[in-house]
Amino acid sequence: MAITHEFEYLRPATLGKALKALAKYGRKAKVLAGGTDLVGLLNDEILQPDAVIDIKAIEELRALEFKNGKLQIGALTTFSELLESDEVRRKFPVIAEMAGWVASLGIRNRATMAGNICSAVPCCDSGPILLLYDALIHAKSRDEKRKIPIAQWFAGPRKTVLKNKEIVTGLSMPEWDIPHAACFVKLRRYEGEDLAQASVAVLVDKANNYRIAYGSVGPKPFRGAAVEALLTGKPLNEALLKKAVELARLEIQPITDIRSTKEYRSHMTGVMLERGLRAAVSRLAGKGPAYGASLI
Repeated sequence: MAITHEFEYLRPATLGKALKALAKYGRKAKVLAGGTDLVGLLNDEILQPDAVIDIKAIEELRALEFKNGKLQIGALTTFSELLESDEVRRKFPVIAEMAGWVASLGIRNRATMAGNICSAVPCCDSGPILLLYDALIHAKSRDEKRKIPIAQWFAGPRKTVLKNKEIVTGLSMPEWDIPHAACFVKLRRYEGEDLAQASVAVLVDKANNYRIAYGSVGPKPFRGAAVEALLTGKPLNEALLKKAVELARLEIQPITDIRSTKEYRSHMTGVMLERGLRAAVSRLAGKGPAYGASLI
């Protein structure tokens, strides 16, 4: 289907010009980066903006670097770039693991992590991983700059706390300060599908601190606070693992939709949590499975 709605197409070369355009149009403008979500919404006439501001020409939004103990991810950084980055693979291998499970190569070459979280769909792959690391979302308008904690970012399905005249310029997350390992497990209906039926992200460190986050089993990605409280401070064993799985199924809020029933999501979340915990603990011990290996 072709886009039939008419709008002003703007392609600013600098962030300043983009912010000026956004200040002019406000809520009647949409920002275009990879476009994998926005173009579909325009095609289906779900969105009918007065202006589309294409930010792909803004070079300062392409940064991907580790600086001052933090990973800095520019708003235009694609999932393919995350997957192929030696720095990411070395310091945050679970980000590369997650990026590798994003749809197909064609989508990964276009889609950005910033765009993924701006879509704010409950099944967005980036959400659970960013929650593990207490990531900050960098937003800017003509009047102010903000760093928004990822835990405060999602306001509900397709809703964020981003203001009408703000652009996300990037994301950052600190390196974990003690040895740790992590795992991302994604359930899909078929190979190459972008939308997760459910996802689980797990992090464990040498001090037995645990982080758990879920996707597609609630109105937004969220941390598994109850499971974290159960596990933290304890070495993983079979009895504890069983309790964690039972507790996970109580703290999620899955629904039935075209991709899955709530019962299947609930069951598989427990399965994925178990496998994710086993994998993360094994990786921390220097064993397998390798990052990117299929666990489902």
